[in-house]
Parts: sequence; C-alpha cells; structure tokens
Amino acid sequence: MEITWYGHSCFRLTERGMATVVCDPYDHKSIGYDALKLKSDIVTVSHDAAGHNNLEAVKGYSHAITGPGEFEIGGVFITGVQTDGASGKKKDVTRNTLYVFDYEGITVAHLGDLRQVPSQAEVEALGTVNVALVPVGGGNSLNAAKAAEVISLLEPNLVIPMHYATPDAKKVQLDALNKFLKEMGLGSTQKQPSLKVTRSGLPDETHVIALDYQRE
Repeated sequence: MEITWYGHSCFRLTERGMATVVCDPYDHKSIGYDALKLKSDIVTVSHDAAGHNNLEAVKGYSHAITGPGEFEIGGVFITGVQTDGASGKKKDVTRNTLYVFDYEGITVAHLGDLRQVPSQAEVEALGTVNVALVPVGGGNSLNAAKAAEVISLLEPNLVIPMHYATPDAKKVQLDALNKFLKEMGLGSTQKQPSLKVTRSGLPDETHVIALDYQRE
C-alpha cells in the first residue's frame, strides 16, 4: 500500500483493488498550503475543526466517517476509537477520533488531533499498529515529548510525523519537525514523496520516516 502526505494531518492511503482513504482534509484558508484537490472512496474526520474536516476538498467519496465505530468498506477494515482532549484549564472538551485502517493485515493508525497520551484501554482498542501517523508539533495536539511517549506505548514498526511547522503552514503556530526528531534521538532526516509499505518490508524496530507534503 502507499501513504501520501498533503500537509498538516491530511493523508491519502491507497492499495490496488481496495478503497482509497483520505484522512483529515483541511481548509487551506485556515491552515495555509495550497487548496486540496483529492479523490477518494472514503474520507475520515478526526474532529470538527477547519484543519481536519473539509469534506468539500475531496471528490468522489461514498463514505464519510466522523466518529468512532467499526466499518468495512471496499476491503478496508476501519476502527474508530474516541478520545477526549481538554486544552489546558479550559472546560471545553474536543472529541477526537483515532482511526486504524487495516489493509489486508497492514495496519495504519491516524491519531488525528490527539492531545493527551492515550489510556491503556485506548491503546488496546487500537490493536497492533504497523504504521502510526502521529502529530508532533504541539498547538492543540501532541508536542514532541508526548508524541515520543505515545510512540513508545504503541510500538509501531513505522512512524510518520504530521501536524508540525512547514513553510506553507502559514496560519498555524506549530513546532518544527527537528524538535521531534531530537526527542527521538535522531538527526535530520531525508524526506521522501510517499511511503510504500509491504508486510515483508516492515522493520523490527520502530523507524521514523518523514514525508514531503505533496501538492495536487
């Protein structure tokens, strides 16, 4: 299967003969980047915010998933697990849904705008995670230190960082990727346009892969 990043928390997951998924399409007017012009069969939304819920940016989809549950669409098994994240001392609580996509035994977890380290029950509900798409830039989501803690709990084979500062994310205040890489004990990393994942190619130890956001 192939994983492509379009900036912020937006990814497209594709596999020949199976449903295509777009996660967390954003409103570019609120976030920055170029306007999204994507097509997919399924769209998932982690929470109701302009950086994550712009369904209008995706064409052709037959299913929009905006909350927890279990779904089987086009050969893809999807599990949504709800988490609650309170920002600081504010009383308002933003509901966030983590999604796990199972493509014939390869599992990809999109953590959405996760703010707190998940509970043991939430981690168990996610099951085995091969690839974790993890927010690392802070703001209303995990900062570098919390992201590293979450990764240690999930123990995925591969980690793709998201939701961090880039030259085109002009309207949100986030930390740079290097802060997370330092937290993980890594130096600068070479970015690649997309990631192709096979079961035989999964590393035994957790490996961080940085993607370069694509423009379409």
